[in-house]
Amino acid sequence: MTPLDIIFAIIILIMSVVIHEVSHGYMASYLGDPTARLVGRLTLNPLKHLDPIGSFVVPLITSTFGFVFGWAKPVPYNPHNLRGGKWGPALVAVAGPGANIVLALIAGSCIRFGLAPLGTPFGSIALLITAVNIVLAVFNMIPLPPLDGSKVLFALLPYSLRMVEETMNRYQLVFLAVLIFMGLPFVGNVVQVLLGLIVTPLGLF
Repeated sequence: MTPLDIIFAIIILIMSVVIHEVSHGYMASYLGDPTARLVGRLTLNPLKHLDPIGSFVVPLITSTFGFVFGWAKPVPYNPHNLRGGKWGPALVAVAGPGANIVLALIAGSCIRFGLAPLGTPFGSIALLITAVNIVLAVFNMIPLPPLDGSKVLFALLPYSLRMVEETMNRYQLVFLAVLIFMGLPFVGNVVQVLLGLIVTPLGLF
């Protein structure tokens, strides 16, 4: 990636993770928890959400491998305030990746229907938006803590297996390290397939 590509990629990543986190907050607010609003996190102002490591250092490091990845500060919420019982936290969790999928579909459709043809500056930006948001959605929906997918997994578990949730949360850093070192090729393959499906019926690759 050229320096200009890296700059554009980090800007797109920052806006995508901000929308991801704000979507968590709005879903929590919709379900009855005002925490995100009370602490000023229901805003698209990046300064309210940026994490020095996840929003700058990690994207710069991953850009040397030909892609960018990162995160923003998690939007806080109180699960005890949520309607929906055990499904409340799961709904809050899927709101973030869901927003990323919507962004990917919008940008990918611009390429598919010729509004931003590949090979043009607009096409390159649209492709980058699509790819970044697919990566965020796929990675975050992996059912391992602290990722969003774990909240869906825990909602599906019967009460008798709640000890599984406690154990997984206790060792979440271990799970995340294993995922990063062993699961990224799988995530990359899924992202590549979805990117092709969204951008063109025949696929890009």
